[in-house]
Amino acid sequence: MKKNILFIAPTFFGYYKEIVKSLEKKGNNVDYLCDIPSSSNIYKAISRVKRKWTKSIVNRYFNKKVIPLITDKQYDYIFIIVGMTFSLFPEMIEKMRKQQSNAKFIMYQWDGEENINFVKELHEYFDKVYTFDRNDAVNNKKYNFLPLFYTNVYETIGKKENNEYEYDVFYVGTAHPQKLKYITEMSKKLKKIYKKQYIYNYMPSILKFYYHKLTAKEYKSVKKKELHFEKMQTNQIIEHIEKTKCILDAPQKGQNGLTIRTIECLGAKRKLITTNQDIVNYDFYCPENIYVYNGEFDYNSIFFKTNYKDIDNEIYKKYLLDNWLDIILN
Repeated sequence: MKKNILFIAPTFFGYYKEIVKSLEKKGNNVDYLCDIPSSSNIYKAISRVKRKWTKSIVNRYFNKKVIPLITDKQYDYIFIIVGMTFSLFPEMIEKMRKQQSNAKFIMYQWDGEENINFVKELHEYFDKVYTFDRNDAVNNKKYNFLPLFYTNVYETIGKKENNEYEYDVFYVGTAHPQKLKYITEMSKKLKKIYKKQYIYNYMPSILKFYYHKLTAKEYKSVKKKELHFEKMQTNQIIEHIEKTKCILDAPQKGQNGLTIRTIECLGAKRKLITTNQDIVNYDFYCPENIYVYNGEFDYNSIFFKTNYKDIDNEIYKKYLLDNWLDIILN
């Protein structure tokens, strides 16, 4: 049966488009709204330093974009993905709830609670709250644990036979201080056996770079020329993953949940080296495919001695975006 869905989410690497596409493919009517009124780096910086300073801007956005939608249409689901950029305040969610009393309100937390502490004030307005962070779910019964997903394009990569790769190692991600430290460290050590590397540390702005230079010890010796100030496009990321034997991954500080790149590696059937120690608790963990870095590499490990090992097909299916949405919308 066709449902009306209001979907609010960040624009992060265009994943919202894939979610909308999948929801519509299932026969639903979807209205999408960005989770912030402005994508400027200055706005994002202010919202992270002092969230309440953005309230007047957010209020205008809410009245201009959200109110007309929830006034003119009745929704079956209000589905909101919350991360570091999420801008709406509790009283706004409460207003939505009163206006859409028959809708089911669902939140998915795409960050650890430590990084988005404001989110606890929103929980009471939702019928169901999911999190990608296993530790948060263990510590708070409000949460339903649900890891992230991969899209069909990665499934297509995984089905292709490929024994020759252009790169031994590939990484792309925002150069958060702790993340940059570990990626740089792993890249240098891996050059002993993985010489063909493509490392793309993205920095959103010059302002952010100098902020990290002033505040983060990890940035003490980092030079501007070592970073990229243009975001790599999604199609380029997909092309590089297809050409690569092994992907590097490191979550940012305060994040225990598995990054979406981790799940995309699963779909694409690519080897993964990650600093996330919690990955051993997941059903797709396999030492032939996943190496957990804890400061040193054991080059005699089975990970470095074998090719990618296929796992149970039901596990691959479980993490597809379509199935992820089936769980959320139940």
